[in-house]
Amino acid sequence: MTAVRPPRERAPTWPGFADLLDRAATTGRGPDGIELERLRSFGEQAAADGTTLRGLVVHHLSRARAAWPAGTVEGERALAAVQLAVEALCEGYERAQRLVVRQEESARREFIDDLLYGRGDLVRLAERAERFGLRLSRAHAVATAEGPVPYAEGDFVPRRVERAVTGRFGERRILLTTKGGRMVCIAPGGQRQVLAYFAKQAHAATGGGRAAVGRPHPGAGGVVHSYEEALQALDLADRLDLEDPVLHAADLLVYPVLTRDRRAMAELVRATLGPLLKARGGPEPYLETLTAYFDAGCVSTQAARHLSLSVRALTYRLQRIHELTGSDPTDPRHRYPLRTAVIGARILRWPEQKVWTKTQRDGGHQIGVR
Repeated sequence: MTAVRPPRERAPTWPGFADLLDRAATTGRGPDGIELERLRSFGEQAAADGTTLRGLVVHHLSRARAAWPAGTVEGERALAAVQLAVEALCEGYERAQRLVVRQEESARREFIDDLLYGRGDLVRLAERAERFGLRLSRAHAVATAEGPVPYAEGDFVPRRVERAVTGRFGERRILLTTKGGRMVCIAPGGQRQVLAYFAKQAHAATGGGRAAVGRPHPGAGGVVHSYEEALQALDLADRLDLEDPVLHAADLLVYPVLTRDRRAMAELVRATLGPLLKARGGPEPYLETLTAYFDAGCVSTQAARHLSLSVRALTYRLQRIHELTGSDPTDPRHRYPLRTAVIGARILRWPEQKVWTKTQRDGGHQIGVR
């Protein structure tokens, strides 16, 4: 019983293939340099469109058989055998290639997880890093970018960003991946232009997403540190409503310093801004007013324009804040504690998450965020 072969996939044909065969048969002249480059480009596009190597080769062999000058039966049989043999070789090649890709991807994902989470033996991690072009004995920095939706490895947006970055800087010593729905780029600390370009491309590819760049740090632990800084910068941007499309951890160091003692910050927020909870409509309009006023350099007209208020309405709000809290935003002596409290409120997400005082059994107290 003859085995039924599966139908061959439909594959595109290079437009100039028939003319190339006719010319070769009549003049003996093969493809020139321009035609070979066009064939390479055509093969690249076919791969991007999902055509397999086997489908592409077999289809063009079939076209070659159809265009072959009429000859002996032996010649026809030899061509048919060549086509079947090449098809089988391509099938085996693709089967092995798929296995290698799966193994490489598994090893790559495992390495990235260990690298970004600081797991495993550092010496062994540094050895594995060499395989992916990273020299962990040197300083590295990490940039991460997020968009309107989470991204996974192989999605269109990460692939587009990766092609742009590697097309400009090459693949060596640069590692691009996805983690937690975000795009991640690891590059040598001395090549900040790589991370800047990655951030620019990610911003464009995500339709206005946001990127953050950590500071360079040496060693495998330095990659983890830089990655955490980038994540913290994105979190701060969300809490503080920062509008910058690209954030640099080095520019935001003041915020971790301010919140390093969260108990003290929570107490400052409670003591300074707590009275705003009694205001009609809640504290949110007054927090928004203080933020706009301080961001405008304490220029009332500019702050009022940002809030779409009249200067008179803005002045009334500032006076009301003074009445409720006892702190005058227009008085330079009161501005620093007020602004620090406003920043702390945004970072601690007050008043959505209430700042509270918990009395302990021993009579002490603890300030925290619920």
